[in-house]
Amino acid sequence: MVREGPDQEGDIMRVFVAGGTGVLGQRLLPLLVAGGHQVTATTTSAAKLELLTRLGVEGVVMDGLDAASVGEAVATARPDVIVNQMTGLSQAHAGKLNPRKAERFFAATNRLRTEGMDHLLAAAEAVGVGHVVAQSHGSFNGLRQGGWVKTEEDPLDVTEGTKALVHMEAVVVAAGGAVLRYGGFYGPGANDEQVALVRKRLLPIIGGGTGYSSWVHLDDAAAATVLAVEQHATGVFNIVDDEPAPVSEWLPYLAQCAGAKPPRRLPAWLARLLAGEMAVGMMVEGRGFSNAKAKRELGWRLRYPSWRQGFQEELA
Repeated sequence: MVREGPDQEGDIMRVFVAGGTGVLGQRLLPLLVAGGHQVTATTTSAAKLELLTRLGVEGVVMDGLDAASVGEAVATARPDVIVNQMTGLSQAHAGKLNPRKAERFFAATNRLRTEGMDHLLAAAEAVGVGHVVAQSHGSFNGLRQGGWVKTEEDPLDVTEGTKALVHMEAVVVAAGGAVLRYGGFYGPGANDEQVALVRKRLLPIIGGGTGYSSWVHLDDAAAATVLAVEQHATGVFNIVDDEPAPVSEWLPYLAQCAGAKPPRRLPAWLARLLAGEMAVGMMVEGRGFSNAKAKRELGWRLRYPSWRQGFQEELA
């Protein structure tokens, strides 16, 4: 990358947010604007440009899988930093999740994390963008060996579905950027479908529920992203709360907060037949993540240190 970013922390920056209308983007954009930054954000739908205007940013329609579209959008904005929040996880892009065929649901997102990320980095190189921050994922997908809680030094569990994450993290770190491994999102609009399943008792505890997960509230994730932008952070950071926990703890608590009956239990062998390997692996063998590095190096302070507090407040 050619052009250097601002010299001092706190300088006003031109920030380009790819994927600004997702659940995290909508919490992130107002924080960047409040910090005085000049923000351009993208959407795949012209109908959502009005939303971006209401959030106080310059909106642009961009196809993250089209190199020319990405190149033009970045060249026009000429940003100091690019923040990649592109996913295809909404029903409009991915359809309804069938856990037995999860690869179909994640196909669009995996392309955005590989092809889309490559297009953004190429555009950054062409314009001379000084810094890139990218969304990764770290909730239950730590390597399923050893301890239940992983640091940034531990590799992700590599499956067909996580190869895209591994690629994206490698190219962003090689470009001198920051990778943010967000935990499982909750907060406004983030896990409504999951809560609906819990209320219908359609999200059982599989096996002993021994697999660990890490969570993060959208507002805490957005705050960490602003810190990574403003501090020109490099490397990988786990953006999760203070309490990675087994499914056997957080799922009954989520049900309680949602006013639902306790979740049913399902043997792993039966769940494997009904829901597929991904659901079983998450609930039985999943590994959570430690946030010590993000707190230490970014000075990140969480508004919701635990999902216990967060679930209760969100579902009150």
